[in-house]
Amino acid sequence: MSVLLMQLAGPLQSWGSASRFARRMTEAAPTKSGVIGLLAAAQGRQRSADVSDLAALRFGVRIDQAGTVLRDYQTAHHFVSDEAVPVSERFYLADAVFVAGVEGDRQLIEALYRALRAPVFLPYLGRRSCPPTRPVELRVDHDRSLQQALEREPWRAARWNQRRHRNAGHLVELEVHIEATEGDGPVDSLRDQPLSFDPLHRRHALRGVRRTRVSVPNPYAPCDHDPTSVLEGA
Repeated sequence: MSVLLMQLAGPLQSWGSASRFARRMTEAAPTKSGVIGLLAAAQGRQRSADVSDLAALRFGVRIDQAGTVLRDYQTAHHFVSDEAVPVSERFYLADAVFVAGVEGDRQLIEALYRALRAPVFLPYLGRRSCPPTRPVELRVDHDRSLQQALEREPWRAARWNQRRHRNAGHLVELEVHIEATEGDGPVDSLRDQPLSFDPLHRRHALRGVRRTRVSVPNPYAPCDHDPTSVLEGA
């Protein structure tokens, strides 16, 4: 099995899994359906196309920079009258950074990596109004599992945020949400397993999510170098 790692960073992101009517929420981390949709778009698949091969990939995401929740609202008017449509709320994550990964067949993973480098449809972070500010593709790993790849990937938070944590020690703890397997025991459930993106018949099933934490090196941690050590032999 191979792993494709992606970085999801931008001024705004929005990853909804339970939006209803005029209130469009966002999860605290990218959803599988949102990332699979991004990959399908990069390959040029239409919304009505079969995505069962992509949905079968195991998904995980690491929260490198949680960001802050931002609430916006929108109004609209009918074209044929002056009657106002009720205000709708939109929720976003501002200044967030994530490392997402999918694990599966080597040929499919490599094809997805090539698609991200030359996408047919431009990727966006949950909604069309949320473009990425960094290249989405990171790398393909053929030697590690999804869990191991997320543990070994360098911290991708913005430099200003890393500098704020320079006194946190040589390692920083990051939260990971990874798709559960049969032996994981009690896990969280999220209606986020994509079955169809067809606008006329969108369908999502439940999937299990295991939450854990990993430690990654802190590049701005103070150095332990002792300048007096060079005087020991003097």
